Amino acid sequence: MNKPSSIHSNALTTFSNTDQKMMLRALQLAKKGRWTTAPNPNVGCVIAQGDCIVGEGFHYRAGEPHAEVFALREAGKDAEGATAYVTLEPCSHFGRTPPCAKGLIEAKVTRVVCAMVDPNPQVAGRGIALLREAGIEVLVGLCEQDARDLNKGFIKRMTLGLPFVQLKLASSLDGKTALSNGHSQWITGEEARSDVQVFRAQASVILSTSSTVLADDPALNVRWEQLPKSVQKQYPMEDVRQPIRVIIDSKNRVTDQCRCLMLPGETWLVRTKKTDTIQNEYVSELIVPTLSSGQIDLMALMTALAERQVNQVWVEAGAELAGGLLMTNLVDELILYQAPVLMGSHSRSLMTLPEWTHMAQTPRIQFTDVRMIGQDVRFRAQVLPISEKE
Repeated sequence: MNKPSSIHSNALTTFSNTDQKMMLRALQLAKKGRWTTAPNPNVGCVIAQGDCIVGEGFHYRAGEPHAEVFALREAGKDAEGATAYVTLEPCSHFGRTPPCAKGLIEAKVTRVVCAMVDPNPQVAGRGIALLREAGIEVLVGLCEQDARDLNKGFIKRMTLGLPFVQLKLASSLDGKTALSNGHSQWITGEEARSDVQVFRAQASVILSTSSTVLADDPALNVRWEQLPKSVQKQYPMEDVRQPIRVIIDSKNRVTDQCRCLMLPGETWLVRTKKTDTIQNEYVSELIVPTLSSGQIDLMALMTALAERQVNQVWVEAGAELAGGLLMTNLVDELILYQAPVLMGSHSRSLMTLPEWTHMAQTPRIQFTDVRMIGQDVRFRAQVLPISEKE
């Protein structure tokens, strides 16, 4: 049994095995939206009469019906007297779609189980209150952490006004990213490069720099043919979202001859003042202030991205930006692919970081997952701010 959150539920109430089973199914459904829903959250819904599922659905794309709508359509008259299991509190406001809380009330469900409260200030408990006012029993907190993990970017944007930042790095076994002459293709194997496509496809933007663009001329896009077959079968190429390319270009070095600007999809050039030097309807400038050092203010950049409804940032750049993000406490997750190769002491390092004199000054990380991807090792880790270290 799993007790619900005492904030919104009776702390003496426990969830049944059926409740657990139905919420796990709702979470599975919610995961299906990872490739298409941004900037909206991933949400799944199951409507059940006891152990029997009578309707289910998930949110597919912003502006289209929410998960509850699809589940109610499938359930039809069987929704009356049923329990609705939702991974996120049903909305209570009119946006591009009608409020889901009202739909559940009109369908005459008698019980609603939510994994978590919606962090969106426009909802934030109002949907739950609306359901309870209609006489519907509402319980909150079942599989809450699983639901939160599904929407880290959306939650952080709503609560802190910042996107969730994943920093991707690839290195040799001795921690190098390129030879001293700049040559780096390819450190990792084909399997690891395909794995990167899965992360890219779930991101709102891919962040890089003009130095990386000019040196490597990368595409910075999602290559559908490299996604898992299960994703390809469910989503045609045109439905998989291409992340917006965001390129820090404070010296206005990027031109419309760069490959990433010639590919389909939007590109935002981060600059210090408006120039309109590139005549491309899919390319725009994002003006961000600088620090006293003359470098782009990375905190201001992340705030500006969140204001543009960016939930999740995938960073592929060089040592300077990687180190800058880390030292500004803006990296939420570090994803490192380490290849079985040695590149030597004169090769380039992972990050540009200051020289510390005490171990207590050094940033620490907490590993959350370590696994083989082909012949390479992939590390996933949470970056801990210095203030949180022992």
